[in-house]
Amino acid sequence: MRNKDFKDLLTSIDQARKIHAGKMKPGKISKFHPIIVTNIRRKLHVSQARFAHIIGVSVDTLQNWEQGRRMPEGPALALLKVAEANPEAVIRALHA
Repeated sequence: MRNKDFKDLLTSIDQARKIHAGKMKPGKISKFHPIIVTNIRRKLHVSQARFAHIIGVSVDTLQNWEQGRRMPEGPALALLKVAEANPEAVIRALHA
């Protein structure tokens, strides 16, 4: 490992300790509210199994999103944002 990379790593560890101790605020915080996925599904009046099938994910993945254990990323997040704005459009587009 290069010396600069090692110093950057040590700096990151020090910053993480300060953030954890409340002595420093994180530079970027991303928040996803798990209830949004539940609300989208409920607007469509479908079960978790049906909604998971419609958007092409496993039921376990959907449950993890709804319970806040995981956060959707990439294309799944984009699809959920569209579904939040217009759930019926997603159903029509995916022929569900």
